[in-house]
Amino acid sequence: MNQVEVFAMVHIRFEGRSFDRTETQLGITSTMNDVAVKERVSQHLEVNVDRLSAYMVDRRPSGDLIIRPEAVYG
Repeated sequence: MNQVEVFAMVHIRFEGRSFDRTETQLGITSTMNDVAVKERVSQHLEVNVDRLSAYMVDRRPSGDLIIRPEAVYG
């Protein structure tokens, strides 16, 4: 019986656009901290990592990640 590998998804919301990639496509592992995740995402987007400084790395219970701007309410 073949085993199917399941890769966590990374949803990126950047400057009004949305991208869905797997952790493998971005070279991200579940043990990476937020700084390392932002570095990999910035490389993928071909932008300076400073452009993601106000972004959040939201780690979902499913293992998926959401990289998004910090939400401001009120």
